[in-house]
Amino acid sequence: MKSLLTIMFMGVCGYVSAQAGLSVVNDGLRFCESTLPYNNGILIANFGTENLNPLNDEGKGYIMYYKDGKTETFIPTDGNLSAPKGMLAQGDRLFVCDVNKIVVYSTVNKTSKPVVIRLPEGHLFVNDLVADGKYLYASVTNSDRIFRIDISGDKGYTPEEWLKVPGPNGLLINNGSMYVASYPADGNTTGKNVIYKIGDMANPKLEKFVDIAGQYDGIATSTDGNYIYITNWAPASVSKVSLSDRSVAPVNISLDSPLIGPADISVKEGYIYIPDLPNSRVVIVKE
Repeated sequence: MKSLLTIMFMGVCGYVSAQAGLSVVNDGLRFCESTLPYNNGILIANFGTENLNPLNDEGKGYIMYYKDGKTETFIPTDGNLSAPKGMLAQGDRLFVCDVNKIVVYSTVNKTSKPVVIRLPEGHLFVNDLVADGKYLYASVTNSDRIFRIDISGDKGYTPEEWLKVPGPNGLLINNGSMYVASYPADGNTTGKNVIYKIGDMANPKLEKFVDIAGQYDGIATSTDGNYIYITNWAPASVSKVSLSDRSVAPVNISLDSPLIGPADISVKEGYIYIPDLPNSRVVIVKE
């Protein structure tokens, strides 16, 4: 996601595009950074602030739930979230990245006080989450780190450094391998900002999976399992990457108001859910 720049809000009304299989949701959304399939719908994380600042501490963040063309509040503004980003649901827990911490909500008692997992000082851009067995993995873009947290028990959560990765943003685990979308926290793209693969998570080593440099954010597996989708801020776009030959192809998205900041995407039942952060909308595209 766009790093430290403040971008003016540009509102758009929800509509169905002339492009077949494309629609836009913006009802109740304000600077939405991530989407997550949940039950029969989609969770959408929002900053809720007047200006776009991914490191704000205003406590105005909230989570919406979208299903069948309607949005409703899932986690209201409670002061615990300021700039919620990547989310992960496991059992009766919802883990949410938020600036320098991970907030853990109970999904069976959403009014109960959430647990807060603090990252060490200086790790300010906690961005995305994946889980594999008993471990939760969290990317921290500004400090080039992925942390690992044991979430299997009830003795609390202790983050530990797991791997150094240039600008880790979106995370994905597919068939036992982790894929990492790299984003330059200072906004200056280099050859290190690519899509990485970690083939053996027990003995983690980085390899470049897509070596085209970009400002990569979201990453998700296609419904058929043959591709991964990736979002890029520069240029603002969504692409699909073949897992067999690593070829990259653009995803056609025809909008009257083009994407500006496609962030943490998800895929559910043949549709891609793309949060366009500066535009406070989720663009839904049929695969």
